[in-house]
Amino acid sequence: MGDSSLQIGEIARRSGVSVDTVRYYERRQLLPSAQRTGGGYRVFSPKAVDQIKFIKQAQELGFSLDEIKALLTTGGAEECIQVRNLLGSKLAEVDPKIKRLKAFRKVMAGHIAACSEEIENRGADAHCPVLF
Repeated sequence: MGDSSLQIGEIARRSGVSVDTVRYYERRQLLPSAQRTGGGYRVFSPKAVDQIKFIKQAQELGFSLDEIKALLTTGGAEECIQVRNLLGSKLAEVDPKIKRLKAFRKVMAGHIAACSEEIENRGADAHCPVLF
């Protein structure tokens, strides 16, 4: 255990997660198993901070922990193909969501314009066109 090893609390602090989250990721094998000090403390490589940040970012993008585990796997062409296919399927999920959000945005913008026009034209006598 070199001088660059970090205890679990420091890994958690630097990566912005709880100690329990670090332990959970370790149990799920998203992080390499921690080494132990003579006193039994878990110590990790500083690389674990980047791994945890990647995991959190991937979760925010909608990846499950099982999918993230597949992304973290390193290896040859077969694994690269699996990662490419996983990324492709996520992209295919995102495109329809973007289309729905754009349509929703257009509806909201229309409602805002209608409300603004009603208020401008009728002032205090305005009736919300969105609700009626």
